Amino acid sequence: MHNKHRITTLLALTAALAGCGGGTDKNSTPAPAPAPAPAPAPVPSAPIGLSFVLPSDNVLEAGASDALVVNVSVDRSPAPNGTSVTLEVNPAAAATVAPVAPSTVGGVASATLSVGSSVAASTPFQVKASAVSLSNTAMDTVTYYVRPTPKALQVLVPAYFSSTGTSSPWNTLTAGATSYPDVQITAIANPHNGVITASTKVDADALKAITAFKAVTGTTNKVVGYVATASGSSGELSVTDVKATIDNYLTLYPGVLDGFFLDGMSTDSNRLAYFQDIYSYVQGKGSYKVIGNPGTYPAAAYASANSGTGVADVLVTYAGNAAAYQAIDPQPAHTWVYAKDNAAQAMLLHTASTCTDMLTALAKANSPRMNTGMVYATNLTIGTPWSALPTYWPQLLGTVDAINKKRTLPSC
Repeated sequence: MHNKHRITTLLALTAALAGCGGGTDKNSTPAPAPAPAPAPAPVPSAPIGLSFVLPSDNVLEAGASDALVVNVSVDRSPAPNGTSVTLEVNPAAAATVAPVAPSTVGGVASATLSVGSSVAASTPFQVKASAVSLSNTAMDTVTYYVRPTPKALQVLVPAYFSSTGTSSPWNTLTAGATSYPDVQITAIANPHNGVITASTKVDADALKAITAFKAVTGTTNKVVGYVATASGSSGELSVTDVKATIDNYLTLYPGVLDGFFLDGMSTDSNRLAYFQDIYSYVQGKGSYKVIGNPGTYPAAAYASANSGTGVADVLVTYAGNAAAYQAIDPQPAHTWVYAKDNAAQAMLLHTASTCTDMLTALAKANSPRMNTGMVYATNLTIGTPWSALPTYWPQLLGTVDAINKKRTLPSC
């Protein structure tokens, strides 16, 4: 009776264990293996973009400062505040930046560029900006040029008009010089169409007009004689003929000329020696200025003014339509202009129809990028653009005077 009770208890315990899964059944299905852990999500590439907000003018003077502004984006949105931008100058001696690692605010990083006080004119240098987002790097570079400290703006007038009578534009020219004595005016006198021979007679009216113009009290105005170096009928004039014109100018108009305007100057090396010969000849006559008119940017060799190798003290690097002038740019092909004083570059514009067109043209010429210090614009059109003064002659002089004195420009 006692053993029967023990067996019953064991059977009950075995059944309970089976119900709890504690037993093993060789015919049961094995439990599935645990699923593998999911792969980590890919890290986003976070593409970064960087670009300089181009300076208003990438031409500075030694010792000058300029603001550097860099736009930075991540995933095409403004970079998070605090994104660091690295700035480098090459060559390092040309300029400094501060701070060298500005941080963005609203996607913009700012710093100040300071050009060395002893950096030579015409020296180019680069500023590189770079930034990193995760594994991506973006960079941009801007090139600067250094020019000599600019001199006051001057006016160069093609005074190819009649000097006869009280209505002569020479009288208006002289009156303008009287009203604006601080504006230096160089008039190009052309009494003989650029060719003077031994039989040419003095133009008494021209001599009187030139003398009166130069006699205006308190002025330093100049007059240069127009010299042709080519003619439509015979092509290139000989060096002998050009030298004869120069000699005859000095004979017919003694003591009143300050130099010579060489029209028809070439732009390539074919006639370089020709103009070097003429320039050297003029230098041998005394302290006379030579203004050359290629009418566009010539080869860099034309810009030299060293004795024996130069061709001119001033080059007219643009002569033509005012509208086309807005597209003219010495960069990148003619950056030699930054080795020269602004007074060594001139422009002569026609078809600047309104006073506003004149203001626009003078503002461009006076920009550091153009580095042009002798200016002229007229509303007269191609054909006879230099036969009279522009209708806005007083405003032109007033504009130059205001630019030089950093005053508000006169209204048109």
